Amino acid sequence: MDIDAEAGFREFVVHRRAGLLRTAYLLTGDDGHAEDLVQTALLKTYRHWNRIAAQGEPIAYVRRVLVTTATSWRRRLLSTEQVMDAVPEQAHYDRYPERSAAVIDALHALPPRMRAVVVLRFYEDLTEAQTAELLGCSVGTVKTQSSRAMTRLRSALAADPALRPTGGVA
Repeated sequence: MDIDAEAGFREFVVHRRAGLLRTAYLLTGDDGHAEDLVQTALLKTYRHWNRIAAQGEPIAYVRRVLVTTATSWRRRLLSTEQVMDAVPEQAHYDRYPERSAAVIDALHALPPRMRAVVVLRFYEDLTEAQTAELLGCSVGTVKTQSSRAMTRLRSALAADPALRPTGGVA
């Protein structure tokens, strides 16, 4: 990679890293995994930066790498996870204090593909067409996955009294 391309990549990372970390967190549900996911996506992007940068805005490519890598990791973990009797106590620093544990739990109960659609459509604010292109599927699939995911999220969150609207008509 030439010096100009490397400088372009560094600038991209400086400007986009925080947003990529938030997206990765929503995909993985864990700060450490999110950092690993972003690092892996950026490494994969760096290897092909000249080609990616020449095609236009590289953020779409990196988002796609995030989604496909997170899905791949999830599939791999499903066959290797071990059930524990108790959750170990550990201090936790919440990098994103605005997030609701109930919303995050409901989001992570979704299958990886549905979760990716929700994150890309409603968090990243991509259009249905952009989401479909990024995920390599049809717009109809995005609409279906989005509708089903929102139904599941509404059902999961309706049970949480903290998320019910207050005031108004009883």
